[in-house]
Amino acid sequence: MHRPLVITEDQELLDDLLRVAAAAGVEIDVAHAARHARPYWNQAPLIVVGADTADALAATGPPARPGVLLVTRAPEDATVWRRCVAVGAQAVLELPGAERRLVDELAEAAEPVPRAGHTVCVVGGSGGAGASVLATALGLAASRRGLRTLLVDADPLGGGLDVLLGQEHATGARWPDIVEREGRVSFTALKEALPTVGELTVLSWHRGGAPPIPPEAMRAVLEAAQRGCDLVIVDLPRHIGPPAAEALARAGTTLLLVAAEVRGVLSASQMLLELTRHTSQVRTVLRDGDLAPDVIANCLGVPSAGVLPGQRGVTEALNRGEAPPLGDRTPLGRFCARFLGSLESR
Repeated sequence: MHRPLVITEDQELLDDLLRVAAAAGVEIDVAHAARHARPYWNQAPLIVVGADTADALAATGPPARPGVLLVTRAPEDATVWRRCVAVGAQAVLELPGAERRLVDELAEAAEPVPRAGHTVCVVGGSGGAGASVLATALGLAASRRGLRTLLVDADPLGGGLDVLLGQEHATGARWPDIVEREGRVSFTALKEALPTVGELTVLSWHRGGAPPIPPEAMRAVLEAAQRGCDLVIVDLPRHIGPPAAEALARAGTTLLLVAAEVRGVLSASQMLLELTRHTSQVRTVLRDGDLAPDVIANCLGVPSAGVLPGQRGVTEALNRGEAPPLGDRTPLGRFCARFLGSLESR
């Protein structure tokens, strides 16, 4: 994949641009003279031209193209707009004031072809319903189908989805390393920073104290993931605070896992009231139990994504640090296959 190109002979400006590129998580190519830019001109996804080289670059007669920006550290330069036109730039960015926009432009240019990933939130209607196991199973099943998937652990008190995957010792960033991020984030840089199992990338927690997730950080992560993934799965806590609300606002589907017993349904009905404040795309997943699915559906009044039968061996596998069994003949595997198939058929 081609990288953004910077053209400048000004070392101080180049230092600033390298710092901005690092903030965007992007590697860049550098042409230290206008004549060195020609081989990169048509391939680079974004070209950043220093005002110091604009006249020399214009003299080479570069062909017109989109994605050219002129940057300057001299806001009082009356000739900057003439230079902008001469090189065919779409905008002039004055540093340091325009650094945030330049970070966003670089991050966007370095992204692969956008995938418009579908976001699925998973939440338990009552404590211990098995929402984290279901979220993990869906993430694994999706990755085995070749879908680029991000599994987001949004519950700081849930014990860690990396533990369910047997990856608690995997190297890579966790939420405490991400919480300061805001604005546009490159999914390429995010994927490289996080632990990955095949096509499944995981954002979970360190052991120990868990700092709150700022809603801005959740927004930045999910927006990056929706650009770079086929599927984003978010395991939500039962308390819907600002970061969970951010996830629900971006969800194409929210699965509410309901235990098929009286207290489980009553608890799920209360959870449903909270969820519908933030999203209208709620579907229930019913656990096997004493109450019939049609009775539960009538009580809750939202569509069902299916019944999830009990499955032997799941708890034992998790306690051994192994991923839950997802074979095609297992109840969990069959449910995941049906649900993912329903998303692909949309």
